[in-house]
Amino acid sequence: MAEVFHNQQLASSNEKKLNIALVGNPNCGKTTLFNALTGLRQKVANYPGVTVERKFGDFADSEGTKFRLIDLPGLYSIASRSLDEKIASDIITGSSPHEPPLDLIIVAADATNLGRGLFLCSQIDELGIPIILVLNMMDVAEKEGIKIDVQALSENLQIPIIPAVAKKEIGIPELRQAITTIKNQKKNPQKTGFLFSNIEKNGVVKPIISWFGNAHKMSAKVALIEALKVISDDKSLQRWTANSGDHELNGLVQKARESFSKNTIPWEQVEIQARYDAIDKIINKVVIHRPNPEPSLNDKIDRFLTHKILGPIIMFLVLSAIFQAVYSWAEAPMELIENSIASTGEVVRHYLPAGMLRDLLVDGVISGVGAVLVFLPQIMLLFLFVSILEDSGYLSRVAFILDRAMARIGLSGQSVIPLLSSFACAIPGIMAARTIHNTRDRLITILVAPFMSCSARLPVYTLMIGAFIPNIWFGGFFYLPALTLLGMYFLGIVISILSASLLGKFVIKGQSSNFIMELPPYRIPVWRFIFLRVYEAGSAFVKNAGKIILAISIILWFLATFPRTDSANNSNNIDQTYAGQLGHFIEPAIQPLGFDWKIGVGLITSFAAREVMVSTLGTLYNIQDADETSIGLRDAMKKDKNDITGKPVFTHLTALSLMVFFVLACQCMSTLAIIRRETNTWRWPLALFIYMLILAYSASFVLYQTGLFLGFT
Repeated sequence: MAEVFHNQQLASSNEKKLNIALVGNPNCGKTTLFNALTGLRQKVANYPGVTVERKFGDFADSEGTKFRLIDLPGLYSIASRSLDEKIASDIITGSSPHEPPLDLIIVAADATNLGRGLFLCSQIDELGIPIILVLNMMDVAEKEGIKIDVQALSENLQIPIIPAVAKKEIGIPELRQAITTIKNQKKNPQKTGFLFSNIEKNGVVKPIISWFGNAHKMSAKVALIEALKVISDDKSLQRWTANSGDHELNGLVQKARESFSKNTIPWEQVEIQARYDAIDKIINKVVIHRPNPEPSLNDKIDRFLTHKILGPIIMFLVLSAIFQAVYSWAEAPMELIENSIASTGEVVRHYLPAGMLRDLLVDGVISGVGAVLVFLPQIMLLFLFVSILEDSGYLSRVAFILDRAMARIGLSGQSVIPLLSSFACAIPGIMAARTIHNTRDRLITILVAPFMSCSARLPVYTLMIGAFIPNIWFGGFFYLPALTLLGMYFLGIVISILSASLLGKFVIKGQSSNFIMELPPYRIPVWRFIFLRVYEAGSAFVKNAGKIILAISIILWFLATFPRTDSANNSNNIDQTYAGQLGHFIEPAIQPLGFDWKIGVGLITSFAAREVMVSTLGTLYNIQDADETSIGLRDAMKKDKNDITGKPVFTHLTALSLMVFFVLACQCMSTLAIIRRETNTWRWPLALFIYMLILAYSASFVLYQTGLFLGFT
């Protein structure tokens, strides 16, 4: 049971790709470093059997050697507590069945917080794998009065160290050269590693070191490392004593723990304290701090942005401006896409002979897929602003501000980031909940994450707002369509908070865990990486949602076309098709919400993906276009009349009712499947689906019926 060593010779340049792992603490600029090395040559997937993101990319050095770089989840220690930390730890130690052994590890460290980066580096150094330490954000360190003697640090640690500013690609050429140098070494250099001050001379530690040396023929250094681990960690002790016939080690460890406890040193922190004692000695040799530095710019900005009163106000104004921009800036590209789709349909109509194939392409594929593609500008704009907030450091401040609200409902701040992630999609938000150590908090976070308005709801919101909310200014400051969009997002937040409070008090009882939140320094976003992220989000939406929408559009076209009658081409007979029959079947149940049978069909199909609601309406309304002229979906909805009453099918009240329904209903089978995987039971996803459906129906019913009672039509 010795620790894992990989002191093998690195593969030569003519063999398969060399495997490199990029590791580091959260907020150390690791992702920026990854993007600088790989550019657009990267892929994102999940590790088999789990929902932790797996990001890797390829690059080559000047000699043509190809490397495969794995961007591991951020972690502070290889002693894992959460699933994403365990994935990273298993890959680093060579225990993962999903990744080959590593040839090299790049450790990214924040130069402004060198001690914490060196703590992780000290653990990785013990594995025997070649490592390169990258001191990122050197420019920020200099501004804060921190001067690091990189050469002296490298000599102390006996590893190559690269000073870098990844966002400006400073240090990247040197990093590539260091990788090539290590690749060409015939054998790994002998490293002295991190020395743990004088703890090996401690009277209760020394017998444990001797036990490892005698029983398992370990060197003094390796025996010291294992001794500190078994003293500080029960799991490490159990691994060594589980198959052992004698209990000598267990007795030595218990004696050591009692001794440390008597000296007011918690035995759980013995290894941590020993590492930091050694690290502090190194830092004192190589780091110079400017005496009495003035309050940093970060501190000055935080006085306003995280202020108890000003902070929430500024946050509200920032989010309001974002939603206003998402709506107004996207109008021009939306109109361009809409016109292009209409023109494409006309071209196909012109060149293809009349028949079923032409109807399928124009009324099914082009209309269905195009109706969703028209909302791509809003989705990309939303990701643009979220990426800017994240890279600038402000998103963490939003989490800090909302942490106070989380505490009031019995959750810790660890729930904030998963919930914020759910604004893009509930699935990564639920995945992010794996980092929450408290089981109660994690389960509650998973169950309320679907209330956050994800990007899949955005096409429905913008369709209804664009068609039925007047373009007027409210209060002389807020644009009414933007205010309505913002209101839908805040409705989801409020309901999620109330639901979390109810779950914590009556369903999933227990004590919430404490939470320490790290606020990264403010940074100017790197636009190249911002646009790369937006491009990835947009292409993922088109590829992933596009497949579902294409399939649903074809199925819908079939349902809305057959069975054919003698007058099947008459638009009035669409209610005789399978789609019409299905819609009319559920229409009595949804009429009190202001919905007709077409919306009913959309509600059913949108369970595959929420944005399919838009393509469903696009397909249904295009099929009803008897004179075969292409008109926009919004115009078609405005002109649609009830066959019996002659009144408009869609009104302002109907649009609001439908949006509220989509805010509160769990119209996403993928989300339910992920919840099933995360909770390992169908009990919670089914209960959540029923709860959200009842909540959505009740809210839409009250809104619509109250509106009718007050005379709003």
